[in-house]
Amino acid sequence: MRVVILEDNPILAEGLGLLLGNSGFTVAAVAGDAAEFAAAVSAEPPDIAVVDVRLPPTFTDEGLRAAIEARTRHPGLPVLVFSQYVEDVYAAELLAAGSEGVGYLLKDRVSRVDEFLEAVRRVAAGGTVLDPEVVSQLMVRKSDPLIRLTPREREVLALMAEGLGNAEIARRLVVSEGAVHKHVGNVFLKLDLPTSDSTHRRVLAVLAHLGVTS
Repeated sequence: MRVVILEDNPILAEGLGLLLGNSGFTVAAVAGDAAEFAAAVSAEPPDIAVVDVRLPPTFTDEGLRAAIEARTRHPGLPVLVFSQYVEDVYAAELLAAGSEGVGYLLKDRVSRVDEFLEAVRRVAAGGTVLDPEVVSQLMVRKSDPLIRLTPREREVLALMAEGLGNAEIARRLVVSEGAVHKHVGNVFLKLDLPTSDSTHRRVLAVLAHLGVTS
């Protein structure tokens, strides 16, 4: 599986390259800025791109804008944003281009290497992985309809947006799977969202409600 890394910090870039390379991935290129990244992706689109958010020259949102441009030029390109910061406006735009094969993880909140590698594989396979803090930021952007939800239903909604199924949510919240099923049904009912047993479709529905899908 070929990976292109966009990370301006040379130590972090080398660390990511070694980690992925030692875990069965082929690191096709390591770019330090948006121009290098665009050239690497255009030369041969990878199976996934792992990108930071804040890059030269302004250190604001160059990485996310580069990812959005790359997915525009190469539809379906899997992108995992791996950053210290939540840039909710461009995160929403990235997801609006199609939530399949998109992830957003915060560096400070990833505590296990295997979790990070699983996220890379899930996104490369077309899945969606969102850090709970990113989900919270996106919820704030469109929060009014959520006032109809109970605190527990909001917890379930956030976990659904992470891509978790009912069984995983039940384990996370230490409740029965039947209780989760009831909460999920209430969430869909209150938010007028279509029901589905597909975890991926559930994520798409949640993202649509949050206003981040096309």
